[in-house]
Amino acid sequence: MPAIDLDRAWDLHPQVSVRPEPFGALLYHFGTRKLSFLKDRRLLEVVRGLRDAATARDACTAADVPASDLPRYGAALGALASSSMLVERTP
Repeated sequence: MPAIDLDRAWDLHPQVSVRPEPFGALLYHFGTRKLSFLKDRRLLEVVRGLRDAATARDACTAADVPASDLPRYGAALGALASSSMLVERTP
């Protein structure tokens, strides 16, 4: 999965619902009927923070993602974007 551009603004697709779970969260896309599992609580923090962050990198920073883990989180966010869970925000 290609990573997203962390220096761009991203957000949850408007048709995606997030349900927190003890293991992380379930994401459900009402349009595509796809279900995604987030098994990393920090990734959940990043996904939730995308709305208020200027960039995905800023959302990662706010969730205390170490710089060494940014490629892994970029790839995880890329997987969510390729399944239409995330969309790029346009000005």
